Amino acid sequence: MALVLHSGAGNKNAFKALIAAEYSGVKVELTKDFEMGVSNKTPEFLKMNPLGKVPVLETPDGAVFESNAIARYVARLKDDNPLFGSSRIEQAHVEQWVDFAATEVDPGVAWYLYPRLGFIPYAHTTEETAIASLKRSLGALNTHLASNTYLVGHSVTLADIVLTCNLYHGIARILTKSFTSDFPHVERYFWTMVNQPNFKKVIGEVKQAESVPPVQKKAAPPKEPKAKDVKKEAPKEAPKPKVVEAPAEEEAPKPKPKNPLDLLPPSKMVLDDWKRLYSNTKTNFREVAIKGFWDMYDPEGYSLWFCDYKYNDENTVSFVTLNKVGGFLQRMDLARKYAFGKMLVIGSEAPFKLKGLWLFRGQEVPKFVMDEVYDMELYEWTKVDISDEAQKERVNAMIEDQEPFEGEALLDAKCFK
Repeated sequence: MALVLHSGAGNKNAFKALIAAEYSGVKVELTKDFEMGVSNKTPEFLKMNPLGKVPVLETPDGAVFESNAIARYVARLKDDNPLFGSSRIEQAHVEQWVDFAATEVDPGVAWYLYPRLGFIPYAHTTEETAIASLKRSLGALNTHLASNTYLVGHSVTLADIVLTCNLYHGIARILTKSFTSDFPHVERYFWTMVNQPNFKKVIGEVKQAESVPPVQKKAAPPKEPKAKDVKKEAPKEAPKPKVVEAPAEEEAPKPKPKNPLDLLPPSKMVLDDWKRLYSNTKTNFREVAIKGFWDMYDPEGYSLWFCDYKYNDENTVSFVTLNKVGGFLQRMDLARKYAFGKMLVIGSEAPFKLKGLWLFRGQEVPKFVMDEVYDMELYEWTKVDISDEAQKERVNAMIEDQEPFEGEALLDAKCFK
């Protein structure tokens, strides 16, 4: 039999096993039509987990409950799975961060969020304690991530899967930007993780909470009538059902609002034509691709922008810097229809510099990009003046990945197209 995960589709604890399965090439089927409070109270479910808690993994050899144990089981189905690290010390560090996620982050989020949702009684002092504990945990995590892209080693491990899932409800439901901005490396880490293809396939799009949920006010229970007030009454005739007139015409569903950039006047520049020319030019790049770019460029329909990273002194580790750029480009995916970009990582030794060139539809950096991609505020944005030959030549050099660039070695160049 296939592995069957008993849980609702939006359970963050179920996400752990499903993401581990994606990384491990293991097939795990999520039960359909699972109804919390019903499906987990059946005799069949209680035989697998007498506590009735979810998720539960049904395997050919028996059931496994507790989400971290389930995720470990799934990952161990692949021999020498890199999700556990590549050495004994890395394996220990993976377990260390899994425990940290379970004992530090998860309780902090739960004791802050659940009372606000009415799942457990609310108390102001309890909330203050939860917030202080969570900030302490995220502060420690932020320090570790200042010089590490992942929790352990140089790739995703089970520790990243568990920690990200335990952060998920917090960031999606209660930890607003004003809360998480004190932990910029945790922010960068979380958005990098949830935008990894294997995470995104399971979790989908994630948006940060815009406000803290209000405390739930419980309605007073209805008063029971006193015995002496209860009088025998003759059975009343059942009330006739009210006739509700149907509206003359159902309101048509409102169309999804168009992106403002789709409402701009048509441009002579076809972005896909430029991207195709860039990708297909293998020789004589200046004569073919760059000349073709300026022939196509429409300064009325598009604009060019330089970007410079504000915190280059933090770029002390090459692979962390490269992953920082990779995460940025992943998050820019929502602008693919309207943009082309080049990002350069400059320098032969730390600290490395990040500089970029971006082509955007319209005359401004798109507002929806500024609102949705948090990396944007980490850069200074300067509009290119194409009447300035020096700036125009800088555009050419960045498109071409010219090396040296402005007198410095080019560590790497990444393209968004």
